[in-house]
Amino acid sequence: MSLLAVVVSVALISAAMKAAGPMLLLDRQFPPRVAAVIDALAPALLAGLVVVELLGHRWEEADATVVPGLLLAVALRWRTPCPDALCVAAAAVATIAVRALA
Repeated sequence: MSLLAVVVSVALISAAMKAAGPMLLLDRQFPPRVAAVIDALAPALLAGLVVVELLGHRWEEADATVVPGLLLAVALRWRTPCPDALCVAAAAVATIAVRALA
């Protein structure tokens, strides 16, 4: 089986699974607790991916110069109404500054 056939079949299966959800649910709504869990899945997965990318598998690539930038991004996003792009830019500048001083 060629690579193109595999990619096309995975894309078709993914589209079919995504279409099956709304067709099966119709107009029904999830209970509030289930909806809250579903809403929390995407940020939790994103946070996990960020941690793995920054710290490496089994924290082998842990770099202490990244911590101030992460803390600044979290503080800005949590305490101020600044946009995500500004939080990321501020975190990058803080990390660059710490690495320059180290």
